[in-house]
Amino acid sequence: MGRAHEVRKVAMAKTAAAKTKVYSRYGKEVYLSAKAGGSDPDSNLTLRRLIEKAKKDQVPGDVIKRAIEKANSGAAENFDELQFEGYGPSGSTIIVKCLTNNINRTISHVRPAFTKSKAKLGAEGSVSYAYDTVSILSFKGLDEEATLEALIMADVDAKEIEAHEDGSIELTGEPQDLYKMKEAIEEACPEAVFDVEEISTFPQEYVELAGEDMELFERLNRLLNECDDVDTIIHNVKNYQGE
Repeated sequence: MGRAHEVRKVAMAKTAAAKTKVYSRYGKEVYLSAKAGGSDPDSNLTLRRLIEKAKKDQVPGDVIKRAIEKANSGAAENFDELQFEGYGPSGSTIIVKCLTNNINRTISHVRPAFTKSKAKLGAEGSVSYAYDTVSILSFKGLDEEATLEALIMADVDAKEIEAHEDGSIELTGEPQDLYKMKEAIEEACPEAVFDVEEISTFPQEYVELAGEDMELFERLNRLLNECDDVDTIIHNVKNYQGE
């Protein structure tokens, strides 16, 4: 298996939030996108792609509709993106991404989660330097040779092209090239079916935990997931599959 396959495995095994948390995150992101670029998906490409992704994640249509209506109403609600980085037991590391309208509230939830789990918060960049961020695109409709030709014709580079036994092709590229790769495939194969299109962050190296170390790491993730402002948790623990 190639590196792209490992990336996909890690992305799928990340700590998963409850459905309500997923809906909340998309609600915030749709609201911000509609507020910044307009509520019409035909003219706001970012919003259109976000709505497509939300539907793939089975977010109900009324959640999306309410977020757009909120933006249209002129409601003045601002959200900040926060990222916390820290160290767990036995060489484990963790990145916590938040979207919040109250920074002090978020800090008051995240910091104790680390303290109660005997983990340690680090400075910005103290952990993220050991992670890579890439775009992942998985689809069916073209073989490996045709995929490469489509990317060349569109002048788009992919770090890796991998064919799987089920007939799907998986592309790994730079984060900014996700939709360039998708548009190249759609141009060559309008009927292409995409099952993964995302930007993922994954560790360069993994650790495995056991016993008390795993219990502490599980506690840390549980406490973080109880914070409504926490959107994404990324870590390097290979044998922790999340809640």
